[in-house]
Amino acid sequence: MAADPSFVVGIIGNVISILVFASPIATFRRIVRNGSTEDFRWLPYVTTLLSTSLWTFYGLLKPGGLLVVTVNGAGAALEAAYVTLYLIYAPRETKAKMVKLVLAVNVGFLAAVVAVTLAALHGRVRLLAVGVLCAALTIGMYAAPLGAMRTVVKTQSVEYMPFSLSFFLFLNGGVWSVYSVLVKDYFIGIPNAIGFILGTAQLGLYMAYRKATPPPRKEDDGDSDVEAGDEEEGLAQLVTGQVEMAQRRGRLHKGLSLPKPSGAPQPPPRDGLGGIIKSPSATPAELHSVLHQHGHGHGHGRGHGRFEPVKKDDDVEAGQ
Repeated sequence: MAADPSFVVGIIGNVISILVFASPIATFRRIVRNGSTEDFRWLPYVTTLLSTSLWTFYGLLKPGGLLVVTVNGAGAALEAAYVTLYLIYAPRETKAKMVKLVLAVNVGFLAAVVAVTLAALHGRVRLLAVGVLCAALTIGMYAAPLGAMRTVVKTQSVEYMPFSLSFFLFLNGGVWSVYSVLVKDYFIGIPNAIGFILGTAQLGLYMAYRKATPPPRKEDDGDSDVEAGDEEEGLAQLVTGQVEMAQRRGRLHKGLSLPKPSGAPQPPPRDGLGGIIKSPSATPAELHSVLHQHGHGHGHGRGHGRFEPVKKDDDVEAGQ
């Protein structure tokens, strides 16, 4: 008696899927060893935990859904362990956001789905509703690694996109797509076909960047501090020239309207930009904003928006 092809493919799918669920073990060994979650993303684990939990519920509702229950039950257990470890080693701010989402999605939303489905829906409608929801979440689960793909392109490094995960996503999507055709379950077929395509794209990206040399990281903050200091000093000098120019013009206008005796004491020169720099509310960003506004205002004049220092002879010429 020949074995049922769908059962054989389902067993193969179970093995591959469990390997997919187990592939982040190396990642979490690194997290535990370093005591930090580094740049690893936590949303895929939360999404996958919800997805596997709902698929387990779907398998319990579906006649002949034993293989769906076994694979997703094992996946839910592993994902729960990953989420727990990430919460332990995540930074405080990330941990707070993650706890809120886990409680809202993996506890509250899951409980609401189960309660509404069992209480309000019956027969084929019940299976249809849960199947659509599971398919949508599986697509989200496969789409979540797109963030890792973007990181690979940005950093030109495959450090945060393990090859094993991409390879098993490719195999997993392909096998479960075949299984869905054999059992005529399109809720399983559509999302896994999408997963197969995304897995193929990840493998292509991995091959493209696996030997690429990532751009050098800035290891010494001293250079950046010097550059930032030079930039702020340049901005300060430019704005100082504009402020002093405005002050001199103001004094000249006062001299024309209200002439003062030649022997009258002149007020001490004002400290131009000093008051701005000493004020705790003035930041380099505000200096840049002032420079930006003046640059646009004088962009079509001499020097194309660049300020030139005011010479002392300008006062004499203006007085004449």
